[in-house]
Amino acid sequence: MTNEVVKSESKEVSNFNASVNLGELFAEEMDGLTPMFERIRIPAGGGIAFEIPSEDPESPDLVKEFKAVVVYHHPISCYYAEEYTGGNTPPDCASMDGKVGIEAESGEIKQCAECEYNKFGSGKNGAKACKQKRRIYLLREGETLPTILSLPTGSLGEFSKYVMRLLSKGKKTNSVVTKFSLKKAQNSGGINYSQAVFAVDRDLDENELQNILPMSEQVKVMANKVTALEEE
Repeated sequence: MTNEVVKSESKEVSNFNASVNLGELFAEEMDGLTPMFERIRIPAGGGIAFEIPSEDPESPDLVKEFKAVVVYHHPISCYYAEEYTGGNTPPDCASMDGKVGIEAESGEIKQCAECEYNKFGSGKNGAKACKQKRRIYLLREGETLPTILSLPTGSLGEFSKYVMRLLSKGKKTNSVVTKFSLKKAQNSGGINYSQAVFAVDRDLDENELQNILPMSEQVKVMANKVTALEEE
């Protein structure tokens, strides 16, 4: 059950524990196991509160906004032959870079740009049957491991504009503290959905940046080992 109290996270991201070596840590503690980072979830239907992991995994907190550093982000694509009905069901085909997909059953490698399911009209309401998302690895204050936020298609435009605003000022996503919030939006079919909104809270100082950069490189190396699940 989700905690009913909706709150805003007001912590300043000033206490980074980004000096951990993820490779060594996982080699010691995750030998034979698949890395499964905790998720921050965006609600369906136009809700404006994120689900944030809490000490009780069955009862996440509802948070209207939070702040974190984007240590790494990359495209991800998932295709389900049958409509998803719940559970941790892996997709029938998935791409961890938005370019090359691998079919789960056959292991066949496909070029996403040429795939019929990556074309508008292949899915419902003229959309693509293969869902395009963006996986964002976030580091919040006082945490050692990143948390994943999976941006749905409807939020990709806002994220693209945010990244471009940063680049125009000579900054990257891992050089600032980002404030995340949600707004209610509506697609061309009149269906309400929750759209993520991004804003710079502050720049990282030099010491913070020197802590974050190695973490970004480590996450980049291991990101393709984290499986694609619809439960994101």
